[in-house]
Amino acid sequence: MKPLRIWFACVLGVTISTLLGWSNAMFMALFPVFVLVNLNRWNTGLFVQFILSVLWVGIQVSLIIGFLQPYPVLMLIAVGIMLLFKCFAMRSKSTYLFGYIGLLIGSIFLNFGSYQAFDLENFIVGIWIATLMTVPICGLAFYCFPDPVVDKPTMSVQAQDRDPQAILEQTALGWLVAMAAFIVFQVANLNDSLSAQASILVILAPMTLVGSAMAAKIRIIGTVAGCMAGMAIQLVLYNMSDNPVLYILSYAIAAGIFCRWLAKDAVWAGIGFSAISALTIPLTKTLVPGQQDAFFAIIYRTSSILVAVVATSVMIWLAYKLIKAMPWLCSVSVPVLGQEPGQEAVSVLEQEKS
Repeated sequence: MKPLRIWFACVLGVTISTLLGWSNAMFMALFPVFVLVNLNRWNTGLFVQFILSVLWVGIQVSLIIGFLQPYPVLMLIAVGIMLLFKCFAMRSKSTYLFGYIGLLIGSIFLNFGSYQAFDLENFIVGIWIATLMTVPICGLAFYCFPDPVVDKPTMSVQAQDRDPQAILEQTALGWLVAMAAFIVFQVANLNDSLSAQASILVILAPMTLVGSAMAAKIRIIGTVAGCMAGMAIQLVLYNMSDNPVLYILSYAIAAGIFCRWLAKDAVWAGIGFSAISALTIPLTKTLVPGQQDAFFAIIYRTSSILVAVVATSVMIWLAYKLIKAMPWLCSVSVPVLGQEPGQEAVSVLEQEKS
């Protein structure tokens, strides 16, 4: 039933936003998919955490840009503190969703908010509406396609390392790359590179060198698959793309294939989510009834994601080498109860001599 739940929520989100003419159709589809992929049964607390994360980061970005945008240094410090807390929250299983969604959506808000002509308030409110709509969409999906009651974990999140040293290293790795991406998107004119920015943070999600390398491969494979499906829809519909029924039906057929991948193991789920993202974003932004075709938008999306994946992989490798070259940045010394300061180092030297 899980593939059907994901497919139903995805198509319903696109249908509602298309019929009502909302500009954030991609988030209406991808938010329910992101939640349902990791959720095995209904969990009210998780939805509350998801909503609070998006609401809170929207308020944070509004305050930072509203008050500190004329002062680049102060804004950089404020953004650094905000992203640091998001990265640190990702190291705990109970707060992973809060941290990751805040990091992803917050980075998108900061990127678009840096352009004077962009209506950030309207964009944030649109994302808030898509976030709130995620709850009834997922609730209807669980009601229509319930799973038999089995002993499964509520949310499948990969186990986080409890070693304080590893936690600090992973937090530093995520923070360095997130800040580098923020600076690049502030300096360069990349207001039409939402997919590339999202790819950076998707690859960064494991917060390890090996995990990020695997995520990069998965992202490329899924993006190519999703873009090929989008081009196929463009060619099949041709002059009939103005028909909303055929448009939604063709999207539903293509999404059904990728939703089956989302219910498999972690690798297939990653490929499926990248594919459904690559399919949804260009089709909901350009190939909508009454607008132009999405062929060149799909090509641009594919090339920008490939460049972003390669550049992010290099940044993660450089950040990893920097952290390992300066271990004192993330060093943790845990004193033993009853020892005076400095006795721990003496005891270690005595053990090495013996």
